[in-house]
Amino acid sequence: MKAKRIVDWFGGVQRRIDNRMNRIGRGEYSRIFKMAKKPTREEYVKVVQITGIGIILLGFIGFAIYYILSYVLNIPK
Repeated sequence: MKAKRIVDWFGGVQRRIDNRMNRIGRGEYSRIFKMAKKPTREEYVKVVQITGIGIILLGFIGFAIYYILSYVLNIPK
């Protein structure tokens, strides 16, 4: 009896997921999904370069702050 309730519960969960997935194509985001495309190699490389520069810049800023504070506060290394 308990197994049947579990199966029924999972069936309800599956139906709710299916209903949500079916509404994606007709909802407010459908225009975005229709316009979306796979990026070209050039676009992908540009995004990777910009992201890499941002990561390096943030790392440098963090290191500079650490170095300045360790010098000012005399934190042992």
